[in-house]
Amino acid sequence: MRGLRLLVLCMLAAMLSPAAVAERGTFVRAATIYIQPDSTSPKVATVQRGQEAVLLERTPGWVRVVATLEDAPYTAEDETRREARSVAGWAQEMGYIGESTVNGDQILFGEAVDSEDQASRSYGRKGAAGDARRLYYRIYELFPKSPLAGEALYRAADIQWQIEHAELESRALYKTLTPDQRQPINEDFMRLVRKKFPGSRWDELAAYTMLDNKLCGDWTVAKNCPEREAEAYEKYAAEHPNSPKAAEALYNAAYRWAAAIAIYKGEGKPNKVPEAQKRALAGVQKLLEKNATPEWNAKAQRLLYMVQNNVPVYGTMAE
Repeated sequence: MRGLRLLVLCMLAAMLSPAAVAERGTFVRAATIYIQPDSTSPKVATVQRGQEAVLLERTPGWVRVVATLEDAPYTAEDETRREARSVAGWAQEMGYIGESTVNGDQILFGEAVDSEDQASRSYGRKGAAGDARRLYYRIYELFPKSPLAGEALYRAADIQWQIEHAELESRALYKTLTPDQRQPINEDFMRLVRKKFPGSRWDELAAYTMLDNKLCGDWTVAKNCPEREAEAYEKYAAEHPNSPKAAEALYNAAYRWAAAIAIYKGEGKPNKVPEAQKRALAGVQKLLEKNATPEWNAKAQRLLYMVQNNVPVYGTMAE
């Protein structure tokens, strides 16, 4: 789908300009598209940061582009949810970054980081999160061999994931449904990260992020929620022992087994407590053996103390 769309844009470029450059690029600032290379000529549209722009030709101070205006978030390989339209016209050259721009990947990454910072502020620029997502993705797309490509693609995927996760949590029924019952967060972006950068730090982080689709919104919805989540984290830690999230996965698994102890006691199922204690202690021991960071070691020691001394970690008794 994406290759076909790019081919269409390049064909349009060729028709509009026999000497078309057809270089892909984007803008690091909002850019107004005009009919002529003149700021007094009629305006066609406004291209936002990170939106795709194929270069047709240059004239001093101006670039002629075919720009794709995105009206909705889209995923990397499945664009069926995407609504977009393409426009052609002239924009001021300042702020245009193309595939041939020297240090273009670093420039885009810097702008993406700035946009992400804007998004985190209470009074930051409106739409900054979307700007950051698009800019990060453009780095991967325009500069696939850049040392920043893997991190940029993961950051684009992570921003999109956070947006969809927040939307999911805001729904009234979120906490009343199990992971099997609710609509999962779209995994296309994360799967693309794993496909393009297997075995990398970004592959490990993407795999961990995707565990969100296995988590319950509320442990009281289904009696086996903590156990299922614990097993998912244990599986991740076993399959990704060198992941930057391995320690966190081990702790999350152990904590859930510790929480299950309190749940079993509250449900009048004392026969299930010993196994939960065993699994919790085993997880804590693995975390301590990893000797990850002082913070995780301290959290592990705290959890170890609470399990060994029958101190509840979940429920009203823990509050």
